Amino acid sequence: MTHRKHHRLVWGSLLAAAALSLLSGCDDHGHPHNGAAGAHAEQPGPGVEKLTNFSQHTALFVEFPRLVAGQASPFLVRLSTLTDFKALAAASVSAHLSSPGQPDLVFAVDSASQPGIFRLPVKPVQAGDYELRIEVKTAAFSVTHLLGPVTVFADPQAAAADPLPHDDDAITFTKEQQWKVDFASAEVGLRPIRAAVAATGNVRANPQGEALLSAAATGRIQAAGSFPQLGQTVQKGQLLAYLVPRLGGDTDLASLRAAARAAEVEKALADQELARLEQLYREGALAQQRVLNARASAALRASAQDAAQQRLGQFGGASGGVPIRAAQSGTLVDVRVAPGAFVQEGALLFHIADRRSLWLELRVAESDLARLGQPVGASFRVAGASEGIEIVPGQNGRLVAVGGVIDPISRTLPVVFELSGASSSALPIGIAVQAQVFSGQAAPVLAIAADSVIDENGLSVVFVQTGGESFERRTLRLGAREGDWVEVLDGLQPGQRVVSRGAWLIKLAATGAAAIGHGHAH
Repeated sequence: MTHRKHHRLVWGSLLAAAALSLLSGCDDHGHPHNGAAGAHAEQPGPGVEKLTNFSQHTALFVEFPRLVAGQASPFLVRLSTLTDFKALAAASVSAHLSSPGQPDLVFAVDSASQPGIFRLPVKPVQAGDYELRIEVKTAAFSVTHLLGPVTVFADPQAAAADPLPHDDDAITFTKEQQWKVDFASAEVGLRPIRAAVAATGNVRANPQGEALLSAAATGRIQAAGSFPQLGQTVQKGQLLAYLVPRLGGDTDLASLRAAARAAEVEKALADQELARLEQLYREGALAQQRVLNARASAALRASAQDAAQQRLGQFGGASGGVPIRAAQSGTLVDVRVAPGAFVQEGALLFHIADRRSLWLELRVAESDLARLGQPVGASFRVAGASEGIEIVPGQNGRLVAVGGVIDPISRTLPVVFELSGASSSALPIGIAVQAQVFSGQAAPVLAIAADSVIDENGLSVVFVQTGGESFERRTLRLGAREGDWVEVLDGLQPGQRVVSRGAWLIKLAATGAAAIGHGHAH
């Protein structure tokens, strides 16, 4: 489909001029805009046409004077690569005018006059209606841009008698400006989207793979060889450190050892005395009562020895400390102490977690519960991340539980998912997330990348690329969001292109009131 329109650039205030001054480089002149994606014709003034077309690999934008038989109408072709929307530096480009029963008229160049810009010396020889295509060949690919019908007029008067429409309301952002910034546009199309509700939450350790090691008593931490380090992998039962307790009153480890040794000696003496008296009793030289008393004394000495050993054992281990051992295999995600540190009873010493499996604990607002239904998955994004992470039950996670009690303070319901695999290993425990909880089956709907949308005082706004350098502000009505994609209920049509990166620059141009240079090559 081909459309012919006209527009000029209208810029904003001194702030807009300052922000974009580096992108400008020549005198201001008018620019066009077009409609849907594909081949589009634009008109900045009488006698000049512009066409835009997108292929598999390249975006093409061409300007040329109205075609007149026997007169030069040089084509100014601008080519961008769709991988990064930067200027195509090297290619051979040819324009073909085709008419039934006639050989093609071909006009070609083998190199760019400057990166992204190719100048074709077009001079048709015969008036008539033609089909225009532009072929692009590079070392990596070859593409053809079908630009539709064009007319070669018999003379300039005939061309002037066929005026082109104008549109002064479009926003212009030139190709040269697009190449200098982080810019991209994407075609609007159908995409499977599931019903979802928004949620907030955080990542936490799986309780089945987590251990918090705390001080059993007040005392001093002592290294057991190499002291554990943050991020270190440990095995269940591995010795991490010792806790040397602080003993009450005048008691110390030396006195405990002395008491245990004394109890051992006293028990040994009681055992020897019992053996001597039993021998005398067997020989009839001693009354039975003496033996019974000796047996009772030996039993008491044994009990005292056991008590002394237990007291010493509570503070036993190398160097007289309580051994602190890993209660769980995993990674040391938190180390709160250093060798020689004095800690209070109950203080956290080490936090061990198996990061191969984490929990995503989300909070769904009470007002969204009617739309929640039975969760079938979730996606979330952490601050600063360019891409989100999706939890797909049966692949990289599962639904653990949906809470049954509303929090009286936040008025939210907990929904917990398990996340496993490579994604979980890279996430820090405790990090906050923004998420969506999915319910129901996916259905194909019109959708765009969520990053394309700008919030303007509560309105969802995008900028539609109506031509190579032409843009139009569009207010949307949005529906469900799934991960990085959002459903469009109203405001766009399939095949249109929206600005997916650099929309803020288009917004800056759209809200301005003073013209500045466009940075166009001539």
